[in-house]
Amino acid sequence: MPFVTFEGGEGSGKSTQLAMAARRLRDLGHDVLETKEPGGTAIGQKIRAILMDVAHTHLDPISEWLLYEADRRQHVQEQLRREVESGRFVLCDRYSDTTEAYQQVGRGVEGDLVRRVDALARGGLMPDLTLIYDVEPDVGLARAKRRDRHVGRFEGAEIDFHRRIREAYHAIARREPLRVGLIAAAAGPEEVFVETWRRIRERFEL
Repeated sequence: MPFVTFEGGEGSGKSTQLAMAARRLRDLGHDVLETKEPGGTAIGQKIRAILMDVAHTHLDPISEWLLYEADRRQHVQEQLRREVESGRFVLCDRYSDTTEAYQQVGRGVEGDLVRRVDALARGGLMPDLTLIYDVEPDVGLARAKRRDRHVGRFEGAEIDFHRRIREAYHAIARREPLRVGLIAAAAGPEEVFVETWRRIRERFEL
């Protein structure tokens, strides 16, 4: 049941790496599902519209966090668990580590509360491999702004918020070295993909 999650701050290139990994796996004959959080289901897409709307600057941090957990619960129940158990390669753009980095550390939502509710949302489903793409926040934000003409809710946050997120991802990688790989992502996509593919190939003996 190969379940791989792709994590990182704004502009880290994680979505590009996921797409490249999906293409390589399909070239090798594997059945692959590409999905994301928030927005991996029809209900999740409606939740995503609320979370990504730049007009919602007044969204309370706990309300924001609970919307992400609602999206995750629906994603796990409706799609992720079934697809992982079917034996497909499931590649997911963001999962629970995002919640720890963004809502718990970045927004300051109480940690024990986040862990309990997120465990309920996941229902025991954890990735076999998590790849975190690491880039200096100012570099990532510059990339994100070049990619998108509008500034999103997270891209518009103060730089200290993004520094806290990066530190949180580093802490996750230190805490769970068997599951999590931290990948330097300042280089171009093809160069970064060399390391992405090495991690996937070694983890799943491809």
